[in-house]
Amino acid sequence: MTRIGAVHAVLPPHRYEQYEITEALAGMAAGAGGGRGVVERVHAAAGVRSRRLALPLEQYARLGDFGEANDRFIEAAQDLGEEAVRGALDAAGIAPDEVDLVISTSVTGIAAPSIEARLAGRLGLRPDVRRLPVFGLGCAGGAAGLARLHDYLEPRPQGVAVLLSVELCSLTLQRADPSTANAVAGALFGDGAAAVVAVGRDRAAAGPEVVAARSRLYPGTERLLGWDIGAGGFRIVLGGELPDLVRDHLGPEVEDFLAGHGLKTGDVTGWICHPGGPKVLEAVREALDLPARALEPAWRSLAEVGNLSSASVLHILRDVLAGERPLPGSPGLLLAMGPGFASELVLLRW
Repeated sequence: MTRIGAVHAVLPPHRYEQYEITEALAGMAAGAGGGRGVVERVHAAAGVRSRRLALPLEQYARLGDFGEANDRFIEAAQDLGEEAVRGALDAAGIAPDEVDLVISTSVTGIAAPSIEARLAGRLGLRPDVRRLPVFGLGCAGGAAGLARLHDYLEPRPQGVAVLLSVELCSLTLQRADPSTANAVAGALFGDGAAAVVAVGRDRAAAGPEVVAARSRLYPGTERLLGWDIGAGGFRIVLGGELPDLVRDHLGPEVEDFLAGHGLKTGDVTGWICHPGGPKVLEAVREALDLPARALEPAWRSLAEVGNLSSASVLHILRDVLAGERPLPGSPGLLLAMGPGFASELVLLRW
């Protein structure tokens, strides 16, 4: 049995209303030969009211090449990552030198040494701490990372493990890309970080139990979601058929996973769903035949901070833990989808 000790979510300091970001990106699109109207329409339909950015908004137009953007990623990711991990450890009442494993995930920047290695000394982690930096899981990285914490801790009843997600999506901005996919990315994605502290069965923890997890790849869908990486950095790949794929496959996948634990979707009292965007959230609701209120935490997070890629589902988990929790002993389901195309499911018990 694995238990969640604490979740700490952080955001960068630069907050903007959606209309301010729309105006800036519409100007960049027009300068690159794109349609200002397309940007404005996509932003208006994104369900996002405000976002936090790693840099002041006016600096994005002056960013140089991929190398400069990635340097800014490394700098900001260390500050946000340190704040997230310190906050989670403090909330869980665990000292840094008790941590046995750190998993870090991001899909918006590259660092070698990786972010958790750069933070180890600053945080006071042991020199023999195990590390696992993960790149490429995208929006599914928070759910997959939590599942891998569970895999590690299940046979280690005294173990302590930390998951760190840092996503600075704004630094992947493609100013010269007039595509609709790039406009959608510019309308949805924000910046943020989160850390989860989890412990083995013999340690006390205030959070829910992680019961089981499942990962699923859907063959032939590799070009639905991801990056094309070139001289300008990360260029979004985003297929319009993504909501249909969710409708077709997510329902049977979730039902089969829950059935393996003697449960049905109606038994789940807390849905912690990655907010991929309005069309994806509606597809999730339809696929699982959920009442509209079931995904309210995801809709609220999307409106307040945008899609934070792998960090989003952890922010929503933090929000659920801080609010009115479901009844003790009842099941919850944390789910996210990402490049592959893939889904990640984590069964919780409150």
